Amino acid sequence: MRTVLLASAGMFALSAFAPAMAADMAARAPYVKAPPPAAIYNWTGFYVGGFGGYASENSGTPSMEGGFGGGTIGYNWQAGNIVYGLEVDAAGADIDASVSALGVTARSKIDSLGTVRGRLGFAVDKVLFYGTGGYAWANNEVSVTALGVTASQSNFHSGWTVGAGVEAFIAPQWSIKGEYLYRSLDSENYFGVPSGTLELHSAQFGVNYHFGGPIVAKY
Repeated sequence: MRTVLLASAGMFALSAFAPAMAADMAARAPYVKAPPPAAIYNWTGFYVGGFGGYASENSGTPSMEGGFGGGTIGYNWQAGNIVYGLEVDAAGADIDASVSALGVTARSKIDSLGTVRGRLGFAVDKVLFYGTGGYAWANNEVSVTALGVTASQSNFHSGWTVGAGVEAFIAPQWSIKGEYLYRSLDSENYFGVPSGTLELHSAQFGVNYHFGGPIVAKY
């Protein structure tokens, strides 16, 4: 009988202290802060930017070469990891070459150029790898100087371009990019003589501002 009484008393004491013990254990449990929601980058939307680069010609002797710089406007669409879009750019340029012989100097200079291109790429969060191609143009002037007299003629060359690049966000609405372009521009006549196809290789770098805020919270 005494054993039953002792057991009953022990159970009563345990039931009385159990809520207090549970509360104490809960109070002592470490607090773990929930991690903030991750962020993904959505490339869809308009963007504008500036760019500059260097180009050289591989179709003439001597070859024209020099720098250029200008502006860009474009729009991207994103479906899953696939990004496609349209980009237009135009730049002032100082890409030239000259040759002198027997007191006569001939010079060829591209003073402006641009493209209208499609882009198709694969996005890995905030980094985009892409190929690009489309229409290209350049304005070129040929001048001949002899006995202190200069005659010149300008022509607008049209053609096509193809290339590849990589672009990456460095801030919520800012990205940087680098790309290579090959441009093939149709021949035009200067003083009755065909220039031949102008072929340019260019490396260019740019900074773009993206409208609409490309960061989307992922919960």
